[in-house]
Amino acid sequence: MSQNKRSPLAKPFLKWAGGKRQLVKDLIQYMPKKYTTYYEPFLGGGAFLLELQPQKAVVNDTNSELINCYSVVKNALNELIEELKQYKNDEDYYYEVRQWDREKDYTLRTSIEKAARIIFLNKTCYNGLFRVNSQGQFNVPYGRYKKPNILDETVLKAVSLYLNKADIKILNKDFAEAVKTANKNDFIYFDPPYDPVSNTASFTGYDMNGFDRNQQKRLKEVVDDLTNRGCQVMLSNSYTDFILDLYQEYKCVKVAAKRAINSNASKRGKVDEVIVMNYY
Repeated sequence: MSQNKRSPLAKPFLKWAGGKRQLVKDLIQYMPKKYTTYYEPFLGGGAFLLELQPQKAVVNDTNSELINCYSVVKNALNELIEELKQYKNDEDYYYEVRQWDREKDYTLRTSIEKAARIIFLNKTCYNGLFRVNSQGQFNVPYGRYKKPNILDETVLKAVSLYLNKADIKILNKDFAEAVKTANKNDFIYFDPPYDPVSNTASFTGYDMNGFDRNQQKRLKEVVDDLTNRGCQVMLSNSYTDFILDLYQEYKCVKVAAKRAINSNASKRGKVDEVIVMNYY
């Protein structure tokens, strides 16, 4: 693979609430033509990163379990593959593995064991959710899938190859910290936890740090700062009055995205989202 050729095999290896697979085509349509370094402070499943496969990027997430997965895929792929070969799709075994983070010795587990656990749980849990309770413990029930693809070697190898061939810095910080090194002409894509479209729609289990409207306002201040620094910023969020009002001085485009992850099947489907830009 040449340095500038993207690999179609490098794609998300985790399902993630709010994942951008459905929105990628819209995002590409509106992204800047040229940029120096790509920043993604809310990495999640990494769909946009792996679609673009930029040669220089700074990626970040506050979820330490998630960031550990990316670091292990990049730095210890062979060990991860061997570890995943030991996992089996069995309900009792699933709950035994899920229980790990409730045990005192969980901190003694290796980064490889923790990464394999998250991939296994993500592939075999109900609806492919990553959700933790207020203590930070994974709490999604077993999914009862016949043949989940627990070990997708092809995808993991392709993602690892990309993360190693390109200049990718992987961080586990607050979003504001993650963009402190951004310079003029860099491209920052923000995909924060979305503003709830209703009082019952909030998905708060992404990690232990709730992302409320005060956090949305703090994010807007960071966007303003990056704009003043000459950075190119794109942000996606719910198409709500609050978000539209918050970003009223920026270019806002309404798009419809299909949402596959919802515990209520009747609520899966197209929802309105907004793409906010400071360069159109």
